Amino acid sequence: MKLDTDFLVIGSGIAGLSFALSAAKFGNVCIITKKEDKESNTNYAQGGIASVFDNADSFTNHIQDTLDAGAGICHEDSVRFMVKNGPKAIKKLIDIGVEFSLTDSEHLDLGKEGGHSHSRIVHSHDFTGREIERALIHQAKTNANITILENHIAIDLITQHQTPGKDFSKGIHCWGAYALDTDHNVVKTILSGATVLASGGCGQVYLHTTNPTIATGDGMAMAYRAGARIANMEFMQFHPTSLFHSESKSFLISEAVRGFGAVLRDKAGQPFMKKYHTKRELAPRDIVARAIDHEMKLNGESCVFLDLTMKRADDIIERFPGIYNTCLEYKIDITREWIPVVPAAHYMCGGVVVNGEGQTNINRLFACGETAFTGVHGANRLASNSLLEAVVFTDPAVRKAASIIKGYKSELPEVLPWSQEGTFNQDEWVYLVHDRHVIREVMWDYVGIMRSDFRLARAARRVDVIASEVEEFYRKTVVTGDLIELRNIATVARLIIRSAISRKESRGLHFTTDFPQRDDKNWKHDTILSQPVL
Repeated sequence: MKLDTDFLVIGSGIAGLSFALSAAKFGNVCIITKKEDKESNTNYAQGGIASVFDNADSFTNHIQDTLDAGAGICHEDSVRFMVKNGPKAIKKLIDIGVEFSLTDSEHLDLGKEGGHSHSRIVHSHDFTGREIERALIHQAKTNANITILENHIAIDLITQHQTPGKDFSKGIHCWGAYALDTDHNVVKTILSGATVLASGGCGQVYLHTTNPTIATGDGMAMAYRAGARIANMEFMQFHPTSLFHSESKSFLISEAVRGFGAVLRDKAGQPFMKKYHTKRELAPRDIVARAIDHEMKLNGESCVFLDLTMKRADDIIERFPGIYNTCLEYKIDITREWIPVVPAAHYMCGGVVVNGEGQTNINRLFACGETAFTGVHGANRLASNSLLEAVVFTDPAVRKAASIIKGYKSELPEVLPWSQEGTFNQDEWVYLVHDRHVIREVMWDYVGIMRSDFRLARAARRVDVIASEVEEFYRKTVVTGDLIELRNIATVARLIIRSAISRKESRGLHFTTDFPQRDDKNWKHDTILSQPVL
């Protein structure tokens, strides 16, 4: 089955939907999303969006906080662009119906989070992402130029690799993507004038993550296989505080809880962050996560505790209704009890390299949001800058994409149809399902918060074997959603490991015991990966 559209958007989070709503003014937009339209990393974002609205704050302060968190390798021009366009982005979201928390009828309620020198977190209680997703989905569904295909998982990008001639003399061109309709088990060929990767992050590469099950790094993996440049995959951010409970799938305890005054304690009740940073609980995430990891190993404990009980119960419930109610489901009353927490994989600071207009090195291919590498996060993302990045950088991407779609159909090459041939051996598939768990365990054990050359080499050997077997199986069998995700997880795991092995220093989120110091002389630059076009 073949479809065509002016814009193909892969992903339905804040980046994909923001792009789609703006692009719909210039042509038809097709959004494909793996599950329901609202299922995205955005929907799980609690904290908020960082932006300057307080008169005591300034763009200069926000820029400096971002640069400080990024540990010396943020792209400063991109940071300045993001910060200065922040208020405009917030107002845009308000105009489309997002209801942010207010102190009164006119003023935004500004929270404070780790690494920020001022209160600048625009939020909707503790379910900001869900509120943004609600408003964006509503607008998209009522727009006649936007089609949303739910339960469609992108398999691979369509480039010259999928044409008879395979002519790369004029560079790589992207003409859309193959996508599996999981409701009907049919692969669709979707051709487009501009393709946008907005499929979110890759937290599912790790055993413990705050990300939903769909976050398997699809956009990054597809882009790499097509020949795109990938940057800084060693910088996986581990959120310091996810709920530790046997029945919980790493539910996030927002940064805003610490910004509200919560204290981290060990099992004996002793606060410990003063040993690690002058800002204590409000230190940057990489420092807090390593501190928690160290305390757990030092004391032989499975978790530490976040104490909010010194605050008034009514204030806690009003500010954090989602966290309060979720913890109650696990028999934890956060107004009276400490919250057991552990770090978990949360956000990828690297991604598909793009320029200031969202373009990759592949013609007609764009990337936005967590999938993209704009350079704003450096070696560690400042809290609540991710949603800001996703909104701000879609505008220039839309303008550029709109300028190249005219007449694209006349340039389309002959595209090979998807082959449905292959065998499906149920017995063999059981072992491959196990491989997904093995990769995630290996990544957690050896490529986590604390790394070493030995651990990384061991991870590389194990993941390489599994990835090769998965690729061989993929070539021989009928494609399924689980197989697509496993292939992408294996690809992204290899990228993270390769990047981590190559960086012979400790910086931001990448800490290795073999090179524990930051080395600006030799390593104050991005780590770039790409593969030759075949």
